Formats: sequence, structure tokens, C-alpha cells
Amino acid sequence: MYNQQDFYISTDKSKMDIDIIHQYLSEESYWAKGIPRDIVEKSVANAFCFGVFYKDKQVGFAKVITDFTTIAYLGDVFILNDYRGLGLSKLLMENIMNHPELQGLRRWILLTADAHELYKKFGWNNIKDPARWMEVHTKNPYQ
Repeated sequence: MYNQQDFYISTDKSKMDIDIIHQYLSEESYWAKGIPRDIVEKSVANAFCFGVFYKDKQVGFAKVITDFTTIAYLGDVFILNDYRGLGLSKLLMENIMNHPELQGLRRWILLTADAHELYKKFGWNNIKDPARWMEVHTKNPYQ
């Protein structure tokens, strides 16, 4: 159905389709339901973004929030439903984890409810000492 040669990853922000990213995050994701478009625009503008494209259509996304030297937070990772099962999440993670700008970091972090097995393939583990971690979490910030 799809030719693997027609898929590619880009970090070019001018290619990121805010409409697709916003639609997925606000309507389909479990972590950002109801997120306003302006918040998505600002988050894309201020993060290192990776888009998955089929020809010129965006079909996946991830963002890395980082100082490019010590730490990175991986978030908003998704592949549109129609393109799942094609190995695109693995392709996306390979590109992120091997990107030259993201090498030598002391720590990577992420939150996930359902993709642990994907991330484990790329060296991610459960937090070894969760008692050391703290957070401020705003429940339902977009309501």
C-alpha cells in the first residue's frame, strides 16, 4: 500500500503542519486533550521538533525540549492512526536518538502510559529511584 521510500523524517520547522499536530494532540491524544492551537504553536516554536512525512503530508510528530548539552524531555510523540503498524514510530525514535545534536546528554526523560516497549528498544528504562523525582502537575490546564 505505502512505499517505504516515500516516508522521511524532518526537523525543519517550516514543514511542521500545525493543523495536523493540533488536531491530534487536542482531539486524539490522552495527554493533551483540548490543548489550544496557540499553545501548540508556541510549543513547536520553542522545541526541537521531528516530523514524520509521507511524501509531503505530515503523519507523525515528536518534540524534544532540551538544552542540547545535558538533558532532554521527549514529548508529544504520535503517528496518525492510518499510518500505524508501518514501523514509523521506530524510524522516528531512531532519528531522534541518533541525531547529532542530541548526543552525549546526561539524561533523557519522558512520560508515557502505553508505549514502554517501544522506548525500551532504544535504551529507555523505568526511573530507578522515583523518590528523588518531584513535579508540579497542573491537572486539566486547557479547561
